[in-house]
This record gives sequence, C-alpha cells and structure tokens, in this order.
Amino acid sequence: MKYCTQCLQPDTRPNSLFTSEGICPACNYFSKLKDVDWQERFDILIDLINKHAKKEKNVHNCIIGVSGGKDSTRQALWIRDKLKLNPLLVCISYPPEQVTERGVDNLSNLIELGFDVRTIAPAPETWKKLMALSFSKFTNWCKSTELALFSAVPRLAIQYKIPLIFWGENPGLQLGDLKTLGKTGYDGNNLRFMNTLSGGGIEWIIEEGFEEKSILPYLYPDINEFENANLQIVYLGWFLGDWSLINNGIYSSLNGLELRDDSPDNTGDLFGLTSLDEDWVTLNQMIKYYKFGFGRATDYVNEEIRSGRMNREKGIKIIEKYDGCCGENYIKSFCKYINIKEEYFWEKVHNSLNRDLFELSKDGIISRKYKVGYGL
Repeated sequence: MKYCTQCLQPDTRPNSLFTSEGICPACNYFSKLKDVDWQERFDILIDLINKHAKKEKNVHNCIIGVSGGKDSTRQALWIRDKLKLNPLLVCISYPPEQVTERGVDNLSNLIELGFDVRTIAPAPETWKKLMALSFSKFTNWCKSTELALFSAVPRLAIQYKIPLIFWGENPGLQLGDLKTLGKTGYDGNNLRFMNTLSGGGIEWIIEEGFEEKSILPYLYPDINEFENANLQIVYLGWFLGDWSLINNGIYSSLNGLELRDDSPDNTGDLFGLTSLDEDWVTLNQMIKYYKFGFGRATDYVNEEIRSGRMNREKGIKIIEKYDGCCGENYIKSFCKYINIKEEYFWEKVHNSLNRDLFELSKDGIISRKYKVGYGL
C-alpha cells in the first residue's frame, strides 16, 4: 500500500494506477486544470449539444440522472439556466423503508424549481432480495441498486429517443477509476465498466434463479443498443472548473437543498453533503474502508488538499478519526430491512476484511496495520 505523493489517496482504489512519480490519477488531472481554456471547453459542449440534443421544439432535449442531491441539483439548474435546455430528470425511487424524508424533500425541491421528473420505482420485494444477495455475495449491498440507478437513465433515453445524457463527474479523471475513461474527458459511454457495474453483467443474479423479466430495471443496455440509439453520455463536471463536493453543496443548498445534520462520528461525512436520499451508503462506505483502506473522509480530505484548503498533516488526523465511521443505528436498520442478524452482518464484514491492511482481534476489534499517509 502506497499513498499519492500529493494527496492522501492510497493505491488500493480499484482500477487506479499512479504515475511513475507516485501521483494518483485525480491529482494528475487536477494539476492540469490551471492550463485549461474553459471557453474552449464550453464551445465543445455547445458543439455536443448541437450534435446530440433533440432539435424539436417543446420537447425534453436531454436527460439527467438525479437523486435530488448536491450534484444533480447543480447539474439540473446549470443545464437549464446556462445552456437553455429543457432536461427531463430521471430518478430511481428507493422503497419507503429506505428513502429518507430528506431525500423526498430534496426531490420535491427539484420539482418545485420547475423541472419535470420521471421517477422509476422497481418492485420493492425484488429490490430487497437483490440487496440481500449483493450483500451476501459481495459484501456490497449497493451492487444491485447501482445497476438499477445507472441502467434506468440510458434505458429511458432509448425509450423516449432522447440521445443526450448528462452525468456529473468523470470517475476516471476525478476519482481515478480508469476503466471508465472514454475517448475524451467528457465521454461517458464507458460508464458500464465502473467497478460496481462490471460491464453491466447480471450473470450473478440469473444464476440465483431470478428471471430476466423480473429484473428489467437492472439491465444496462448493451453496446449495440447504445450505438443503435446514438446515445452520448456527457460528464458535465469536465466542463466546469469549479466542480467539487463543496462547491456543488454550496450552490445547491442555496437553491433549497437540505443537508445531512448527523455527526461525522456516525457517517464519516465531514460536511453532511453525500448520500442525502438514504442512510445505508454510510455502512457501505465503512465496508469499503475495510476492503481498500480508504472511505468517505478520505475523498473529502483529498479534495480539500488539492484545492489548497488543507495540508496533509491535518488531513491525516481527520482520516484517522473519521474514515470508516458508521453509526450503530444504520447497521441495525439495514439488518432489519434485509432480514439478517447483526452477527451475520459482522461475519460477512470480517470475511471481507483486507488482512494485508487490517488486524482483527479475538473480540472483533479491527485495527489498521498501515499508517495513514505513509502506507505499509
């Protein structure tokens, strides 16, 4: 385990590759932004819109996948008010037992801001069974739900014949998941290869006895479907020089977004900006930390370091204190929802623990083998 020489990103992120100088992909990308001609990028965006957006009047000429959170709120407002487009917002609806009141209010806020929102609600029992299966097989309950979240948008784009799709950040450049890189910095058509989607494959679901007709919302369109529909996913973050967790949070909260008020001791979320529509991503972030040695706090700190608002020494202290934090209440409610015992939950977490990075004591206490900022 080695750390980026500039931020506090370890080289354990899936699909990531540091430069020969020991710089992570995100820092490498950020260092080049000072030389970007932003007007030139804006002109490229206008060319993309002229090429891919629907030309008819009084129609939705692009689609944005939204949760009602900071990124999707900023995207929707910027695309409508700056680009003068008429976007259709598409949202996957969590079951009532999972969605937060805050999430409902934030989605309602988008509607009140004047947007048309298409909500897709997969069958709750299938949703719950697939969450349980995802947790059992991968110790990652988000595996199935992210299939639905990311599949719904291009499927609806094909159905409605709206070829232009906007997503937020480029995970290849801004996070370091290099498998998702497309032909250019804005091209998102390789999103299917992000770590969770794994190419959109559903074999692990089918082999458990699920019929394909019962999991239609989870089927990511194949490459031929993409090409036949002339779909183009565009990462809006590539065109905005001030795209960041903090800036998007400020922008969106000034436009009605409700933030999380829980303590970072329970969430690892330093500013209450992420996963506003549901709470169990917090425990998934904890598990990610135990698998790879970094969690939600690391993502925040790295952005602060790159922006010059924080030094490595302060970042190390924050990561040591908050990375992997998850309130017991979130674990209890998750176990109750998918009908498992907490003992089984921790058995799966312990079995997924990266033993190269962590030690597990006989009484179940997990401790780091590595030193934050230095590695092994």
